[in-house]
Amino acid sequence: MSVWDDLVGQERVGGHLNAAARDADAQVTAATTGTPPPEASKMTHAWLFTGPPGAGTTQTARAFAAALQCVGPDRALGGTPGCGFCDGCHTALVGTHADVTTVAAVGTQILADDMRDTVRKSYTSPANGRWQVILVEDAERLNEKSANAVLKAVEEPAPRTVWLLCAPSVEDVLPTIRSRCRHLNLSTPSVDAVADMLVRREGVEPAVAAAAARATQGHVERARRLATDPAARERRATVLKLPLRLDEIGACLRAAQELVDAAAEDAKALAEEVDVKETEELKAALGAAQGGRMPRGTAGVMKDLEDKQKRRRTRTQRDSLDLALTDLTGLYRDVLALQLGSRVAIANADVEDTLERLVRGGSAESTLRRIEAIAACRDALDRNVAPLLAVEAMTMALRAG
Repeated sequence: MSVWDDLVGQERVGGHLNAAARDADAQVTAATTGTPPPEASKMTHAWLFTGPPGAGTTQTARAFAAALQCVGPDRALGGTPGCGFCDGCHTALVGTHADVTTVAAVGTQILADDMRDTVRKSYTSPANGRWQVILVEDAERLNEKSANAVLKAVEEPAPRTVWLLCAPSVEDVLPTIRSRCRHLNLSTPSVDAVADMLVRREGVEPAVAAAAARATQGHVERARRLATDPAARERRATVLKLPLRLDEIGACLRAAQELVDAAAEDAKALAEEVDVKETEELKAALGAAQGGRMPRGTAGVMKDLEDKQKRRRTRTQRDSLDLALTDLTGLYRDVLALQLGSRVAIANADVEDTLERLVRGGSAESTLRRIEAIAACRDALDRNVAPLLAVEAMTMALRAG
């Protein structure tokens, strides 16, 4: 087992990172022992990981972070860093390493306030690790101010600080930032590769793994969730039945409300798991008295946390809606393929009856219009249109075709 085992279908990228991790380890060893550093090092201070949704950009960046922090015995004997079981690897992978800072968008943007402490930390030496690693999961969500803060830190990094930025494409990142990063582009893993990973790493039955990988078309995290979470499979089944219910206006409005309510329930469930723990930890750190009474001067800090949690709930709701819209798009893509007699693989073969009814109930042109309606809904949500209004407009368009 190593940190590279979870890089599904990314052998080329893994090879580049493996070589860089070896040179990074040699750099730290040279700095601490006074020996000459390696020549023509493959390690650099900033990396940009891009790829389509589900390719595993964040997982790849985190595996690299773990390899940089590896303190396993094989590394000390000249082996490849990234054993996967030492304290450095383990804490980096689970997100508790003191010298691996992860930044993710709480709302629709990463604000300058969210980056201020992180940028400040990037200029400090590692506390107990080998590198100070800053992992930005949603670099495409940096706004102008936060992007400029990152740019300054990337332009003049501390000697043992490395920035790992993740985004869907290079065009999503400020040109001045991406020009200072080494770029690695990930590809969508094959369905077979994802199914194999689910069997090996998650212990999923081969048939269930194959169905989940096929349904998500190589999206690693969605496939993992679909294969291991019965509730996720139930939600997907409900979404895929939605087009058959849109026979009149009232049904369209009810279906839209149900989609939005389901997304809100997902956001609420996540909040119940995370918000209470966050709030209690902050209260303890601020010295709350017994009974929960807060010291003077801490109201602003608590208000900032509440605002952050509210933004996160909003994003979680929209992410859940987007997942449902992705499933609908995949369904109509299959319908279109069947209507055109295409030989592309059908992703939703498990709902054959629904596919057949939709194929008979419309033309290729009407199916294209429905796919466009779903895309328009996603665009509207990105522009912060009220979710219910956006989804109602979509369901009405799906009915009209």
